[in-house]
Amino acid sequence: MSENGEDMSIYGTVKVGDRGQVVIPAEARKDFNIKPGDLLLVVAGKNRRGIAMVKADAMRQFASRVLKGLDQTADEK
Repeated sequence: MSENGEDMSIYGTVKVGDRGQVVIPAEARKDFNIKPGDLLLVVAGKNRRGIAMVKADAMRQFASRVLKGLDQTADEK
């Protein structure tokens, strides 16, 4: 893994197989605690210049915190 000055890590390259599958590099799986069977959410911006994968449980926790914050904001009004 290498890092640049923008807080980004590069784990190497992967090749897309015939079925659209990619192998996540071992060091990335270790750093992000990705285990067999984990569900990943694949997201992209509107410009379609790249994609990202986020562990679904991490996104679920984030969304839950956001919704709780919205509920608290609504209660304060």
